[in-house]
Amino acid sequence: MPCRAARWLHRTLGRRGEFLLIIGVGKTCWGISFLVDPPSTAGLQLLTQWCSLRHWAWLWIVCGLITFGSALLRIGRDRYGFIAALIPPAVWATAYTSAALSGEYSRGGFVAIWYCTSHVGVILWAATVPEYSVPPAPRRARKGKAPS
Repeated sequence: MPCRAARWLHRTLGRRGEFLLIIGVGKTCWGISFLVDPPSTAGLQLLTQWCSLRHWAWLWIVCGLITFGSALLRIGRDRYGFIAALIPPAVWATAYTSAALSGEYSRGGFVAIWYCTSHVGVILWAATVPEYSVPPAPRRARKGKAPS
């Protein structure tokens, strides 16, 4: 039964949906971690001047849930999931860049580059990958049937 459910989920989601599902869960969990145990605000002064990190956590959670929900949509309709997935890391990269340029947080530039490459870059790449670009896996031959 679990294998049948996994195959159904794989067929239903496709490659893009699986990516959105994973990213959505990750972003939601990351946002919840800000609520449970807020980290240091070093480098995030641009954000914390408006409200606390507990409030910014909801940006991660809401965008994660939108991304997660978009995993179930057809290709073409899933674009809002990719857009929602881009928002939190882009906001964080902007905050860290600002902190690096102002001299408030010397590591900010490196953290911003990390967000831009490992988050924004990967999401932008995944958004351009067509669902059908990889040929299906070859089927194993049935027993007792020799090729002619």
